[in-house]
Amino acid sequence: MNQKPLVSVILPTYNTGKFIEDAVKSILNQTYQNWELIIVDDRSTDGTKKLIQSYSKKDPRIRGMLNKHKQGTGGARNHGILDAKGKYLAFLDSDDKWLKNHLKSSIKILENE
Repeated sequence: MNQKPLVSVILPTYNTGKFIEDAVKSILNQTYQNWELIIVDDRSTDGTKKLIQSYSKKDPRIRGMLNKHKQGTGGARNHGILDAKGKYLAFLDSDDKWLKNHLKSSIKILENE
């Protein structure tokens, strides 16, 4: 049986409550479905934490993490990397979104090249 590799998507966030929904939806809508989403909150003050908790409750592939101290985008990414379980890592900023075939195309290249 040829199982598709797990992709760990790291999404750092800080006060992006008005954008993060589009980013998460773009991951949920991927044609490649063997992923985990790790959303790392860098101590947001705008309600982003509550949004992350609601996403985690709706889909078991989504996990939220909170930095103990404000570390910036790089520190948030590193925190997510340490918790990642996937064969591959992918990074998405919380104010960005992917086309629906992004992961499928990326995995095809990584597995065949």
